[in-house]
Amino acid sequence: MGEVVGERRTGGLWGRLRLPVGVAIGIATAAVELAFLAVAAAAFSVRVFAPAASRRVAALTGRYGGRLVRMEHRRLTRLLAAADLPAPNAVTTRRQVGYLAARLLPGTLGLLAYAVLGVGVVLAGIVLSAAVRGELTVLDTLSQIAVGAVLLLLNVQAVASIAALDIRLARRLLGPGSRAELTRRVHELTTSRAGVIAAVDAERQRIERDLHDGLQQRLVALGMLLGRARRARDADRTHALLTQAHEDVQRAIEELREVAWRVYPSALDGNDLGEVLAIVARGAAVPVRIRCDLPVRPDRQVETVLYFVACEALTNAAKHAAATLVTVDIGVQDGWIRMRVHDDGVGGAEPTGRGLSGLARRVAALDGRLLVTSPTGGPTTVLAELPCD
Repeated sequence: MGEVVGERRTGGLWGRLRLPVGVAIGIATAAVELAFLAVAAAAFSVRVFAPAASRRVAALTGRYGGRLVRMEHRRLTRLLAAADLPAPNAVTTRRQVGYLAARLLPGTLGLLAYAVLGVGVVLAGIVLSAAVRGELTVLDTLSQIAVGAVLLLLNVQAVASIAALDIRLARRLLGPGSRAELTRRVHELTTSRAGVIAAVDAERQRIERDLHDGLQQRLVALGMLLGRARRARDADRTHALLTQAHEDVQRAIEELREVAWRVYPSALDGNDLGEVLAIVARGAAVPVRIRCDLPVRPDRQVETVLYFVACEALTNAAKHAAATLVTVDIGVQDGWIRMRVHDDGVGGAEPTGRGLSGLARRVAALDGRLLVTSPTGGPTTVLAELPCD
């Protein structure tokens, strides 16, 4: 997980002039693009009479069209501060030409806006000259100033709207097409399905290991203990062995319950996520503070994934981080259910480890994301985000 520590801001006069300068440059680039489209149309009409030149014409169109598209991409990102614009490198020639043709609209509107602004500047100069010569009364001068101010504000809003239109066209026409988006989505689903299968296999291995190394060994020891109690001749010795056997049975039941909860947290059937995590916190080896603020109870799958993430984070904090306090904060923000687990331990958790990587695959299967920050020396923060329905 990355937190924004500092943000570079462009202030001063240039910060206020970037947008109008960007729109003005867009007028000039639109003129260049109009010339390119005219030449490209002429070239494609000529290739009807010279089929051998078709491939050459298409290559040149793609090359120079790509340069113009990249030029527009730089203008939009650097001057109009357009964020998250799709990269223009993978755009086909047809989509490039379509975008350059659509760019003629904001270029034309920008030309009209600046033309109106130029006319306004000329009229303002005339009014100012007349006022200086005393040809206008004070009331006339104030009314002209008011009208000019309103028109100037409208013109500024028009320039801002043209910039927004320019950015929207780029996002719409330079982004992946429906087929490419479908291919990307299929790839994501295939990857997430493989990840879920791997996570389930890893969890099965983990459960098998816990049963073999923990519960099975305890039951073997319990059998030996009962055998000693049966062979004992002293009543006090027999009572002590039976008492110890009873305690071992209780611990075995607790371990079995923990293993069962790793397979399926049945407590979520009758309780919400906050209540179940409170039960887990009471049995944790480290103090835990929980805040669960969910206006609506999410789907069972979402609750289950968040439960596993919280349990893994608590286990790591107690066993490996030497933490003295763990805080679990669950809420909804911007259409996402966010769970933040923070501990004050020594850090050093590996997101690529078996436990955390398996959780990441579980979260990704629900179109979520898991971010881990654990520098050496601590603290450790695990952030799980899952989309709301």
